[in-house]
Amino acid sequence: MEIANRTLTVHVIAALTYWPGILWGGQKNPPDPVDLTVLPPFFNEVLQELPWWNRDWQVSHVEPGLPLEIDSDHHGYPSTFTEVSVPGTVGSGGGESLPFVAKVGFSGDRLIRFQAKIGDVVLGPAVAPAGRLEPHPFARVLTGLMDLRGIPVRAMAMETGRSAPTIQMLRIGRHNPEPLLTQEIAKVLGMSEADVRVIAGLDDGSTQ
Repeated sequence: MEIANRTLTVHVIAALTYWPGILWGGQKNPPDPVDLTVLPPFFNEVLQELPWWNRDWQVSHVEPGLPLEIDSDHHGYPSTFTEVSVPGTVGSGGGESLPFVAKVGFSGDRLIRFQAKIGDVVLGPAVAPAGRLEPHPFARVLTGLMDLRGIPVRAMAMETGRSAPTIQMLRIGRHNPEPLLTQEIAKVLGMSEADVRVIAGLDDGSTQ
């Protein structure tokens, strides 16, 4: 799903930034009402770009959103975009309905990321090309931690007793961080095994 550089209308931006339950600097309290009915067509347009999306399902209702991040330079820590969570409902022509939550990130009038949760299923743009397995989320974190510490792939391989291709596969998300490997990596990174297990998504007591 291609979402980058999509231009948002002023009405969609107004609806996305209508937060009557939130107090923050620069916003009138209570804010002037806005038209939220512009959001269902916007969400439906984005969802229908998914080639497998069932057109019988439509976002039928939304509520005011909650800001997750606000574009500002407050306290000297600038944020260059706004991200908001918008709850609502999707329904089918057969009368079925499911809870819906959209997470929308935008900078100015440009949409930069979009994720939808329908029922208990999360939908979002893929990282890998079509037909390719999505990378394990541990890959990006491991790559960042190794790079920050100046640990090359070969050194990590030697210290963990693994092959360089195995470490490289971890870094690109094509190998899962099983518990024993996580323990070995933690030692090389100088971190606790418990912390690395949490980062790797193994904090549920699993052994797989």
